[in-house]
Amino acid sequence: MTTTAPTQPATRRLNTSKAMVEAIAQEMERDETVVYLGEDVGAYGGIFSSTTGLLEKFGKDRVIDTPISETAFIGLGIGAATEGMRPIVELMFADFMGVCLDQIYNHMAKIHYFSGGNVKVPMVLTTAVGGGYSDGGQHSQCLWGTFAHLPGMKVVVPSNPADAKGLMTAAIRDDSPVVYMFHKGIMGLPWMAKNRRSVDVVPEGEHVVEIGRANVVREGSDVSVVTLSLSVHHALDVAEKLDGEGVSAEVLDLRSLVPLDREAILTSVRKTGRLVVVDEDYLSFGVSGEVAATITDEDPSMLRAPVQRVTMPDVPIPYAHALEYAVLPLQERIEAAVRRVLA
Repeated sequence: MTTTAPTQPATRRLNTSKAMVEAIAQEMERDETVVYLGEDVGAYGGIFSSTTGLLEKFGKDRVIDTPISETAFIGLGIGAATEGMRPIVELMFADFMGVCLDQIYNHMAKIHYFSGGNVKVPMVLTTAVGGGYSDGGQHSQCLWGTFAHLPGMKVVVPSNPADAKGLMTAAIRDDSPVVYMFHKGIMGLPWMAKNRRSVDVVPEGEHVVEIGRANVVREGSDVSVVTLSLSVHHALDVAEKLDGEGVSAEVLDLRSLVPLDREAILTSVRKTGRLVVVDEDYLSFGVSGEVAATITDEDPSMLRAPVQRVTMPDVPIPYAHALEYAVLPLQERIEAAVRRVLA
């Protein structure tokens, strides 16, 4: 577990998409085996500006626009990784895992195991997640719990620009396949509704965030709010509001789901005695249950109140804006959960 602390002078501020691009560009300059491929990642610059400027800098042999065939280009990335390259492959939306799961789970995640450790797959699979933009049920899911449930892949989920850069750098350098999932709401793009922290200080030069280390983004003593991605910002908004009422909420950003920093979760709940888990993924069989089980498996007596889970209900995400916002784990539901554990 780490706590927020400045590691370099605050010299400039970037949005999350620019922080991601900076990490990718620096690694492509450092290592010629790093390539980027996917749909609309070249001249278009990625539909969430995740590759803007890379084609002009590195050329079409290293920034490759692919046909609309996720199975084909993810397979291409896997083959390149096993032959010594370090590909970054963009799956436009996590929801599209349904058309290429065989390549992801039966090949990318398992080749190292099946080879007895002799073949590495140093590949990053990047993908956009999250609701709130009326993108419908096929473009709005998070699904990080699904990826985390399948052994053989690391799973990272940044919540802010500095972590987006640091986790991307760590993912590219890792010898294991890493699934890098970025929420549309943290990207800081002018044409999308964005949270006020999606533009922030980002270290210049090399910046690496260790995979598997959670981060206490707000210290507190009354209740632990454990969460990730855009929900970190919703939790911080609630914590700031409740602070005026004398409620001290600690907010823990998981940052990685595989490996999961269970010790950070335990340390926080040992201090506060109360746990609220906020997760934009589905309620059942997912991250919120895993976080809760981390406490109950270790020592349920540390809890002063039952665990509260604020998640997506087990329904397809609606297209209609009002209905979508009714099911998302937003501030009103988080605040209510915090008040319940404190009652």
